[in-house]
Amino acid sequence: MLTLENLSFDVNDEKGEIGIIKDISFTVDDGKFVVITGPNGGGKSTTAKLIMGIERPTGGRILFDGQDITDMSITDRANLGISFAFQQPVRFKGVQVIDLLRLAARKKLTVSEACQYLAEVGLCAKDYINREVNASLSGGELKRIEIATVIARASKLSVFDEPEAGIDLWSFQNLIQVFERMRQNTNGSILIISHQERIMQLADEIIIIENGAIKTKGKRDDILPSLMSEFDSCEFKK
Repeated sequence: MLTLENLSFDVNDEKGEIGIIKDISFTVDDGKFVVITGPNGGGKSTTAKLIMGIERPTGGRILFDGQDITDMSITDRANLGISFAFQQPVRFKGVQVIDLLRLAARKKLTVSEACQYLAEVGLCAKDYINREVNASLSGGELKRIEIATVIARASKLSVFDEPEAGIDLWSFQNLIQVFERMRQNTNGSILIISHQERIMQLADEIIIIENGAIKTKGKRDDILPSLMSEFDSCEFKK
């Protein structure tokens, strides 16, 4: 279980101290699929980075399975069972897909085992297993390979920062199918930063972050109808 308690994150610029995240508190229970959404620039991605340890909070605490991880490194958090998928997946020149999957799984997977993870994200294994994770791969292919590494890691908590960013419609449709399978098959929790209604429709709970604070949170069926009205009015696109 992930718990954020009164979490804050401030930065300093020429105008002084600016509050990016302001006293945020919420919980992601075990086995839940939670989506964080809200206007652009509202603090969603920063919240995800604080959870993973990419950024450090200036106030509050982060607890994971009851343990205070606020001051832990990214590596220590990963070892506890937290995975993170970037908005723009990292390319690794000279590293093959099978090597990346083996690193994620923390063991020497057989080719057959590695191929199973690729199949779970809808990729033909023989076409990708020996490919380099470089510029020859499309954005959609990289996204699905990154998700395959998250599945291979079998984390207690998987965090995805806007997985729909920068991919075409065909790739997005495949991503939705991947998340549907993850929701059905994973034993861990899933936390996704997203604007997409189809991803929010998969959620157990939705959290709306606006201007660095939680505007509202609750069960999908309680939040989504009014949220879609706000999307239609373009409020979240400002």
